[in-house]
Amino acid sequence: MAAVPNEKMESKTSSDTDEIPEKGVNPASDEKLKEEDSYENLSYPPAWKFEKWFVGGYSQGRMIKFKSPKTMYKAINLFAGIAIMFYGYDQGVMSQVNLNPHYQELMKIHPIEGNSRNVAALGGIVSVYYGGTLIGALVAGSLADRMGRIKAVVFGCLWALLGAVLQASAYNIAWMCCARVISGVGVGAIDCVVPVWSAEVSSHQARGAFLAIEFFMNIGGLALAYWIEYFAYLDPNHEMAWRTPLALQIIFIFIIGIGINFFPESPRWLMKMGREEEARNVLKATRDTDVEYELKGIKKVVKYELETSGANHYAAMLFPKDRYSKQLRWRVVLAVWLQIMQELVGIGVITVYAVDLFQDAGFDLTLSKLLAGFNNISYMFSVIFAVITLDRYGRRSTMVWGAVAMALELLIAGILDKYAQIKGPNQRSFGAGVATLTFLYTATFGATWLTTPWLYPTEIFPLNVRAKGGAWSVVGWSIGNGIITMITPFLFQAISYGTLLLLFGLNIFCIPFIILIYPETAGRSLEQMDTFFEHGGSWNVFTASQNIRDKGIDDWRWMKKMKPEEHVELEEGRRMSTAVRSPEEDEKDARMSWKKRPVYTFRRKGSNAGIM
Repeated sequence: MAAVPNEKMESKTSSDTDEIPEKGVNPASDEKLKEEDSYENLSYPPAWKFEKWFVGGYSQGRMIKFKSPKTMYKAINLFAGIAIMFYGYDQGVMSQVNLNPHYQELMKIHPIEGNSRNVAALGGIVSVYYGGTLIGALVAGSLADRMGRIKAVVFGCLWALLGAVLQASAYNIAWMCCARVISGVGVGAIDCVVPVWSAEVSSHQARGAFLAIEFFMNIGGLALAYWIEYFAYLDPNHEMAWRTPLALQIIFIFIIGIGINFFPESPRWLMKMGREEEARNVLKATRDTDVEYELKGIKKVVKYELETSGANHYAAMLFPKDRYSKQLRWRVVLAVWLQIMQELVGIGVITVYAVDLFQDAGFDLTLSKLLAGFNNISYMFSVIFAVITLDRYGRRSTMVWGAVAMALELLIAGILDKYAQIKGPNQRSFGAGVATLTFLYTATFGATWLTTPWLYPTEIFPLNVRAKGGAWSVVGWSIGNGIITMITPFLFQAISYGTLLLLFGLNIFCIPFIILIYPETAGRSLEQMDTFFEHGGSWNVFTASQNIRDKGIDDWRWMKKMKPEEHVELEEGRRMSTAVRSPEEDEKDARMSWKKRPVYTFRRKGSNAGIM
């Protein structure tokens, strides 16, 4: 800041003039004024030339208005919850359609048991949907940045509407497969854009509570689809039993596709397109505080986004040519692989093929369907505990111990399932054990692994690529789901109870990845995450933490959640302790008896690794 008056002095000397500074002008503030002026004179991109061909979009005159910003916030979150509920409904709607005899005969995949061609066809019909979601996410991630979040959601709804109509009217397997892909494109687009839109439009004062509502409604949609199909199946007309649940998707689509046009657009996107006054009005409608400070922050992000626009493309994020792009690729790999691991731990097998699992455990078809339905309800309520586990224990610890618990549950369930398939007096008891452990498994997943892979990308991607980061997350989810749903019918027929033992091994397989390559994001801001990716220099989070520590950066323990008191130390300029072990820990360790010391040492090392 001192350089500014010096330059003025040199200029005055060289021109041999005796200019008198204007009254009231502080030369020390010139640099700040220049910075603000650079935000005012941004070169905004022109509107996309094809935007007019897409229906829907934001209109300030059409936007619903509430007296209180809190009411608007609740309305936005409720609407986003309905969209997430549709995603859950659409994912679970095929669980009982696959079991319908009329459907199997019409698709020419009957009988399933003992026929490898029909087994492959059954898995293929389910899995091609995820090829569509992959395409839809990538397309919508780009469209959301070009023509706005609202138009991208409407675009997804049109595809989902076409897919739902075609699925409900399908008369052969080729028809159904095409319909599934088209529906997947729509759902992938909606699932990619809605979380980004809701995060950018609403304030984050109650983000933890909204996270619980969001995923509660997601699993609620899955359970709703299941129970609608269950009661529809009681109708003697088995054709309507599978066509009706598929057709009911249209209700969700109309609510989302029409309703979103009455909500505010993302203020960040409006600012990016040079529509500052509209962005200000959106902030006033959704915030109960002074919006000018936040507006300046958005301008700063937009300025950076425009400066780095060459690196904000899918190709540049995968094949980087500079340091910034390499950091983006690092984040892409973490987001995609985390979503794939979420499917590897087995939840898709349990939710989509739960009826087959319970039948293998010795239950008849009717009871198996009831058990699968109640398992979905248990799964839905377990999501509430995710807010507690994520906020209190952090992302890494939640996922590690969740995987450990699920692995043990699957191991025991697999062993019991082996004996449940043997006729005898204890068959029912072994089957009950399998059912109990299946309920425990889905509840554990809902409390630990369900939310994190969707939350994590929003915490590691910069704001200027958040939409594309969400798209990459859906890509990983699509890949994982597509593979699992394709091979699961083969697994149940080929290795039966061994499927659960295989999932046990996959849970153990995922644990080292969480410990070694995923930094802890709980309690850290986006700016702090940028520090990790800029200075870490290693995929190994322990090595990266050491590198950051060696550079003299205070926040270097990336294995552990950042506590509020540590934030206070950073804000007050006090350096946080850089000792791996404090003197108090050394003294306590020295006093430990030889019997207790191994347990204490294990707990200390686990704490340093961020998993205890």
